[in-house]
Amino acid sequence: MSRDVIELVGVRAWGHHGVLEHEKRTGQEFLVDARLHVDTRAAARADALGRTVNYAEVAASIVAQIESAPVDLLETVAETLAARILAEQVLVRRIELTLHKPSAPIPHPFADVRLHIVRDAAPVDAVLAVGTNLGDRAARLRRALDLLEQAEDVEILWTGPVIETDPVGGVDQDPFLNSAVGVRTRCTPWQLLELAQELEADAQRERTVRWGPRTLDVDVITYGDLVQDDEELILPHPRAAERAFVLVPWASARPEDVLPGHGPIGPLAERAPDRPGIRPGPAVPGYAAPIPADGAEPS
Repeated sequence: MSRDVIELVGVRAWGHHGVLEHEKRTGQEFLVDARLHVDTRAAARADALGRTVNYAEVAASIVAQIESAPVDLLETVAETLAARILAEQVLVRRIELTLHKPSAPIPHPFADVRLHIVRDAAPVDAVLAVGTNLGDRAARLRRALDLLEQAEDVEILWTGPVIETDPVGGVDQDPFLNSAVGVRTRCTPWQLLELAQELEADAQRERTVRWGPRTLDVDVITYGDLVQDDEELILPHPRAAERAFVLVPWASARPEDVLPGHGPIGPLAERAPDRPGIRPGPAVPGYAAPIPADGAEPS
């Protein structure tokens, strides 16, 4: 969980929430304080608004929720508002809300009525692609899986089979071993990318030739249904729909999955340009059973 917090304090709006009839008829002013837990490092590196929370959007959501149809309880307003912001702001992984009702119908002197809640965003399912064509390829894939299993806020849901693939991109090099891994994570997409880069660094990955040989390649293919166009992290991965070495192991494990913006992965895998260069790979501990040579599903 990120230690960075964006605070939005004292957002005011007129609402008609309350148990009493005159509260619903006349209304009163509510104030909201929001603490948004979000990792700001990626935004700071690039000075990019798209990598952090637009707090003007959050303020607009707060006002819209306060001005929405009346409910009896402040608790209901807070719960609904927290769910709304977490759904709209995918980079916010935890929210703290304080709702103030300074004009509550209390027949005694008081300064304020406050309700404070803390809610975490639901974990997100993501797909990673892993590949290697240098050194002990099977050992490198196993090591990557071991490190993923140890990573904080990441749970491995499934693994595809390991396949051997001809290289793409026109560089003369040895065949790859590839697979796909499904995870459930509380990381932001940028934190997941950082984890992928840490796995590559552990394998001493060097970026010297584009699409060249590599000790380990770990790509973030999808992050839930998120679609974004950032020069460092395009989601879904911009070439995933055309890469059988990503789609075949993924479809073997999760045949009903959909690549956002492109459709079901099974048909995509069958018509991918590199499909003829796919063949069964070795059994690697932790990954699904190899695809039989005849293409039938493993038993």
